[in-house]
Amino acid sequence: MDKLTRIYLKEVVTRHGIPVSIISDRDPRFASNFWRSLQNALGTRLDMSTAYHLKTDGQRKRTIQTLKDMLCACAINFGKGWVNHLPLVKFSYNNNYPASIKAAPFEVLYGRKCRSPVYWTEVGEAQILSPELIQETIEKIVQIKQGMQAARDRQKSYADLKRKPVEFQVEDKVMLKSFALEMGRTFWQTGEVKP
Repeated sequence: MDKLTRIYLKEVVTRHGIPVSIISDRDPRFASNFWRSLQNALGTRLDMSTAYHLKTDGQRKRTIQTLKDMLCACAINFGKGWVNHLPLVKFSYNNNYPASIKAAPFEVLYGRKCRSPVYWTEVGEAQILSPELIQETIEKIVQIKQGMQAARDRQKSYADLKRKPVEFQVEDKVMLKSFALEMGRTFWQTGEVKP
């Protein structure tokens, strides 16, 4: 357990600080007494997602799907050497602007935009590195970003297939799925739906 604590402090806390809260599924690794006591000692709140809590479940699914699509595109574009490009995939993901947070994860984490090889060419710092390396890195980042956009477009078109335009008027009666009733009183307190 001492080893796990050191790894967590080295890999997470030293890079990002102590989180205020962690949302995870009910995996035994995140529900163990060790994990709970460590987070309690650090003052981190543990929030477990539930099967019918659509916001956390949907956010997790979208993130996983985006990462899967990025890795698949990386494997297709770079063939057997795809593993060597994982740092660029991570870089591209962290500098992408997801609609959910309206900013790049890097920007949210550090409070500023990330300087990248693309930025270096704009400000004339390209002389620091060889032009070939910068051009190669830019091309790979552009390729990965195009793959991310294609994945987003596919996800949107898939979601749009299931959506139907519906308009409601005040006082209209609507059917409500039973799982919403099981979510408890907090569901009704949002003000979006009234009993």
